[in-house]
Amino acid sequence: MTIIVTAAFTPKDGTYDQVVAALSPAIAEVHEEPGCQLYAIHESPNGQIMMIEKWESAELLDAHGAGDAVKRLNASLEGLLAEPVEVTRLVPIAAGTAHQGAL
Repeated sequence: MTIIVTAAFTPKDGTYDQVVAALSPAIAEVHEEPGCQLYAIHESPNGQIMMIEKWESAELLDAHGAGDAVKRLNASLEGLLAEPVEVTRLVPIAAGTAHQGAL
C-alpha cells in the first residue's frame, strides 16, 4: 500500500529562499531511491514550504528516513527553521475509483 507524507517546513524570518535552496538538491536525489514515487516541494499561502511525498511502502519510506539524503537535508536546514518540521504520514481511504481515491 502506498504511503503519502506531508512535511511542513517553517522558515525563520528572512530564510525562505535559503530553505528552498537547502531542500532543492534532495528532490532529484530522493527520486532515485527505491520506492520513491513523488518527492516535491510547494509554497503554502502561510509561508511554509510543504513537501509532498509518495512511497511504495512504509518499509521503503523508513529506509529513506534513515538514509544519507535525509541526514544531509537535515544538516543543510540547521538554523533556518522557526520550528521543527511537522511530518504526517497519510494512508489513502478507498473512495471512488482507484484512480480517483488516491494520489
